[in-house]
Amino acid sequence: MHLKLFDYLLPEELIARFPLDDRSASSMMVLNETGKISHRKFPDLMNYLKEGDLLVFNNTRVIPARLFGKKDSGGMVEILIERTVDENLAWAMVRSNKKMKMRTKINFVNHSYADVIDCRDGLFLLSFSQKVSIIMDLIGQTPIPPYLNRDAERIDSERYQTVYASAPGAIAAPTAGLHFDEPLLNRLKNKGINSCFVTLHVGLGTFKPVKVDNIKEHSMHSEWISVSKKTCDMITETKKNGGQVVAVGTTSLRSLETIAIKPDLEPFQGDTDIFICPGYEFKLVDALITNFHLPKSTLLMLVCAFAGYSQIMDAYKEAINKKYRFYSYGDAMFLNKNIDAKFDLPGL
Repeated sequence: MHLKLFDYLLPEELIARFPLDDRSASSMMVLNETGKISHRKFPDLMNYLKEGDLLVFNNTRVIPARLFGKKDSGGMVEILIERTVDENLAWAMVRSNKKMKMRTKINFVNHSYADVIDCRDGLFLLSFSQKVSIIMDLIGQTPIPPYLNRDAERIDSERYQTVYASAPGAIAAPTAGLHFDEPLLNRLKNKGINSCFVTLHVGLGTFKPVKVDNIKEHSMHSEWISVSKKTCDMITETKKNGGQVVAVGTTSLRSLETIAIKPDLEPFQGDTDIFICPGYEFKLVDALITNFHLPKSTLLMLVCAFAGYSQIMDAYKEAINKKYRFYSYGDAMFLNKNIDAKFDLPGL
């Protein structure tokens, strides 16, 4: 499968650079298992779920992971914390006007600093003069996606965060969850639709560009996940009673499919580097709520695997024609699993 098969042309004006005033006011394209497209509003999600269905949310919380500092020479440095190792150590992506050297000192405006002590796979290990969490709280910025082509603003600290976010550690939001507000969550609960949580701290693995022509040769960065016994038990009970397991976002889906590799559902904490592309056979998830994804991205490959390559690419063309809003602050899709999607392979 060639990378170019997952490309499409998106007009710049369809990139949602800011959130809507109301979280749940977005449009929602519904794609059923046969590829039929319906155009709805996000609160219409109620009509596609029934009592006993299970929504699986990712409760990760975006941390203020973008830091700016200066070398002793005065050169500017931009840091994106990818993962903390302990209170004072973190792996990070570091950008500067010159190649970063070991033992370089990076100074921050609050008189704290970080030393570069290691480099591995394009990331730098930084030793901070005080707790990483304290430095981020004092001077960190919300790391909004680069394709928004703007600096983070006050609104992003609230709206680039789900209303149920509780586990700090992500450098990007699980964006399908951004459409849910408290009134909608209450309406779903009152209808008898259950919910549970997983945690996947979104890191560089989600955004690592695919640089190989044959996508099967792509490897994902690892991301940390946690799936509790309660969540495993709720999934088992839902399946037993004939309900749908609905993943809210690709991160929730990847967490569930990671634990589904084993014969019995068991709680799990650790890293996942699962890469889902066309031909993959899904084991747990029956439906997926997601946003519209970037061209040539692993997330676009994932939804093609779930709903069918030709159906997704046709749906994206329809979304562009209908002026849907794309990417993190954009509109949503509700995808039913296409059991024949594993046979809908691009290029064949």
